[in-house]
Amino acid sequence: MENLSSTACHGGRQSFHSHASTSTGTTMKFGVFTPPGQGPFPVLWCLAGLTCTEETFAIKAGAQAFAAELGLMLVTPDTSPRGEGVADDPAYDMGQGAGFYLDATEGPWAPHYRMRSWLIDELPGIIAADFPADLDRQSITGHSMGGHGALTLALKHPGRFRSVSAFAPIVAPTQVPWGQKALPLYLGDDPAAWAAHDAVALIEAGARVAELLVDQGLADNFLESQLQPKRLEAACTAAGIPLTLRRHAGYDHSYWFIQSFVADHLRWHAARLS
Repeated sequence: MENLSSTACHGGRQSFHSHASTSTGTTMKFGVFTPPGQGPFPVLWCLAGLTCTEETFAIKAGAQAFAAELGLMLVTPDTSPRGEGVADDPAYDMGQGAGFYLDATEGPWAPHYRMRSWLIDELPGIIAADFPADLDRQSITGHSMGGHGALTLALKHPGRFRSVSAFAPIVAPTQVPWGQKALPLYLGDDPAAWAAHDAVALIEAGARVAELLVDQGLADNFLESQLQPKRLEAACTAAGIPLTLRRHAGYDHSYWFIQSFVADHLRWHAARLS
């Protein structure tokens, strides 16, 4: 692991790091906020959305003050593999910056786009080895594409995360343009492969989490075209999953929206990680 930067922040430290990933075959970057104290600390994974990096949530969400108060370690992974020889696309919603938190099976993406393996199988070991983290207490949250990642990873790996929440998540990518573009390119022509990375489809197929917290702005430009939280609401109702879906008038898709409600999410996770 290479330490890229480290600075004091709210009594703890915000740092950024890179390592040579065996999952992706590339150098991968991530951020860590370590709260004040000795630890070990419970870990909240914070997944960012399309076009974002490991710095986006750490810099824009304003979460460190609350994480310091609550004794939470925040981990902010990059959103895709990057670098020379890594497949890309000129569009913002495919390729570098748009990994969709899955393991691609189709060329030219399959050699490097293994985000599920990196996040679930590899990066936790690095966090455990180099930081005062308590990996028996993990939770996950995310925004937009990162909300999709938080929901699907929690549903696909029951017992890994004590709690899961999301800000304006893509809840049914097989039903909206972002997913209908990315999933076939990453995973091929089999609809069953797409459904394995669709939170609503996973719930309808029997996957479960204990409960969910989701915040959604009603002035979000992507609300009806790409996000469609009503699909998640219907699936959770049918499955008996307690869902707190808070709709907020006037709020859009930006980090101003996330800043406004991030404290609620951190406190919600902290209560379940205690």
